[in-house]
Amino acid sequence: MSSPAEWYKSLPPISKAYGTVCLLATAIYQLGIYHPVQIALLYEQVFYRFQVWRLFTNFFFLGPFSINFGIRLLMIARYGVQLEKGPFDRRTADFLWMMIFGAFALLVLSAIPILWSPFLAISLVFMLLYVWSREFPTAQINLYGLVALKAFYLPWAMLALDVIFGSPLTPDLLGIIAGHLYYFLTVLHPLAGGKNILKTPMWVHKLVARWRIGAPPISRGQPINNNAQQESSGSGVAFRGRSYRLSG
Repeated sequence: MSSPAEWYKSLPPISKAYGTVCLLATAIYQLGIYHPVQIALLYEQVFYRFQVWRLFTNFFFLGPFSINFGIRLLMIARYGVQLEKGPFDRRTADFLWMMIFGAFALLVLSAIPILWSPFLAISLVFMLLYVWSREFPTAQINLYGLVALKAFYLPWAMLALDVIFGSPLTPDLLGIIAGHLYYFLTVLHPLAGGKNILKTPMWVHKLVARWRIGAPPISRGQPINNNAQQESSGSGVAFRGRSYRLSG
């Protein structure tokens, strides 16, 4: 892209919106407008004082401006964008549903006291990373210029680095669990002959269509352009052979 504005404009809608809100949440915090405890996931405040917004706001705080914050934001800009432009191309409703399901799963997991975390934004980003690693398992990744590994092992490598650097382990593990649960229910279980019990609800499709978010889905019988056919037949693409997901 010739300018940052054009690059930002080219981003797919869901990843762009989520990354932007996370950036704004940290910027507003740095200006001293609010304190993180006001948006943290505190279940006693939710159920006894009806502060329902905490169920949503905790997913947008990635921490103060720091190296870790920059890494998480770049993970959205890279792995979230590649997912939305790749396996979820023209499937904006499905991508949005994946985020909604991931957020709900994380809320349930975090209700377990030993797994509780006040902010689940890092976990949601790690879920995106895990799903991306399953969709592109053979992609070669150079980790900080030190280690080369396949994308399938990237979530575990990032988890190990967080342990080395002293970051909390729970948010990363929650993201891996939520990501695997989504991938199992939508891909592995149907491929094994089971029923897809996690299909995108119609209200999500209607919401996306109503607000005209993303490109319209490819209808049945509509020809796919040559570029899409070449991409789907390229080497190392994990979703090759799962074209049924486009119409799912």
